Amino acid sequence: MEYLLVRSAVALLLSSVISAGAFRRKSLDLSGALSGFLVMAIHITCSYRFGALLLVFFFTSSKLTRLGEKKKRSVDEEFKEGGQRNWLQVLANSALATILVMLVAMITGGKDRCLDTKDSTLLTGLIGGVIGHYACCNGDTWSSEIGMLSNAQPRLITTFKKVRKGTNGAVSVEGLLAAAAAGLLIGLTFVMVGWLSVSCGTDVARRELLVVPIATIAGLCGSLIDSILGATLQFSGFCTLRKKVVGKKTPTVIRISGMDVLDNNAVNAVSVLITTLLTGKETSQSKRIQNALVNNERDSKETKFKMHVRQ
Repeated sequence: MEYLLVRSAVALLLSSVISAGAFRRKSLDLSGALSGFLVMAIHITCSYRFGALLLVFFFTSSKLTRLGEKKKRSVDEEFKEGGQRNWLQVLANSALATILVMLVAMITGGKDRCLDTKDSTLLTGLIGGVIGHYACCNGDTWSSEIGMLSNAQPRLITTFKKVRKGTNGAVSVEGLLAAAAAGLLIGLTFVMVGWLSVSCGTDVARRELLVVPIATIAGLCGSLIDSILGATLQFSGFCTLRKKVVGKKTPTVIRISGMDVLDNNAVNAVSVLITTLLTGKETSQSKRIQNALVNNERDSKETKFKMHVRQ
């Protein structure tokens, strides 16, 4: 129980400092800072690893959002200095993960646990879901922000036709590579923070490295899913007055793509949900993880047998 009290104290301190700083830098508005504080405190209290995933996503995304603000202002109709994410945007990118980390904490009694299929397929799947969640969020943000700064004209993912920057569902090579890199960073963060905060056997620690390629794929796939949803279920049009891509129909807007079914927050939430489910299932049922476990157990038994024979 003492470890929970320590983590709770660390969580409250870090969450207060980071949320206040994000509000001052205009990365979050007031509602975003308050909801961000709550989400951050829950993540860190449940596990240092989960807290690290959230913080890596938040800090890297906020940094990229600030890059090339002048160029983004001329393209993005919803551009805000520093990003200024509100509570709805915060929860769209963290609500599902918050539920999952609380479920993990309930199952483990609040103890940080190793990623071990043998120990619990359900627990492994839940942890994998959290990894997939932030790989998707990070991948989508990196892809959008870096793609916006690319000199190349993006293509609509459903038709591969060149479209204006800012069009929902538009992709670029640079953006897709950024999405994969973002997922890779999430996977590495989970593994490296785990090595520092969780006591796992050597074989289990090595097996956790298999999370890295899974997270990389989740970052890329999450971005692709988001783009497909954006291209089909989110309206994009070119405003002849403002000379930029917009997301609402008006008499001065020429349609580019998509139906007016989902807004940006809904697209993000759906893509995160799909990626979380797929990654959780893949992690819990990964044959590579299970085979690694079997091989490690067999090697361990053989080693013990040889030692017994020598004695």
